[in-house]
Amino acid sequence: MIKKSTALKFLILVILTIAIIICLKNNNIFKTKFYKYVYEDNISFAKINNWYKSKFGSSLPFSNYFEETTPVFNEQLQYSNSSIYKNGVSLTVGYDYLIPALDSGIVIFIGEKEGYGKTVIVQQEDGTDVWYSNLKEINLQLYDYIKEGSLIGVVDNNLYLVFIKDGEVVDYQEYI
Repeated sequence: MIKKSTALKFLILVILTIAIIICLKNNNIFKTKFYKYVYEDNISFAKINNWYKSKFGSSLPFSNYFEETTPVFNEQLQYSNSSIYKNGVSLTVGYDYLIPALDSGIVIFIGEKEGYGKTVIVQQEDGTDVWYSNLKEINLQLYDYIKEGSLIGVVDNNLYLVFIKDGEVVDYQEYI
């Protein structure tokens, strides 16, 4: 049996989707602004997720139907040395070190970045994009929502981190 609040959330979602489709079809100014915002600007999926959770109580509309899981891996980042590397920092960590997420957020990129190697970019809830680079193994999928301390992947000895907020590289010392 579906609760009234769940049905209401679904109805609001359907109405909002239909309204956006109608506006995209009939209003060229709206269409241009919408496409620019969605495809050219950096959308903060993490902020949208936080807003949705604050209004509706869950990031998934039917979350009460899923089993609650507890994380197996929940660690804090530990390193022995740090040095400037390109736009960020290189941290010396142990061999085959398991990299924890610095904060909760959404995975918005997984792939190769020139000069950085295998990279995962997590858009944190505060809107900061964090690049976890020089990874040997990646344990996430694109658009996964991860919590602080969750496993990102594995590095050999050096982890490269880059922090970008509002399109600007920011000082790593504020975050680690």
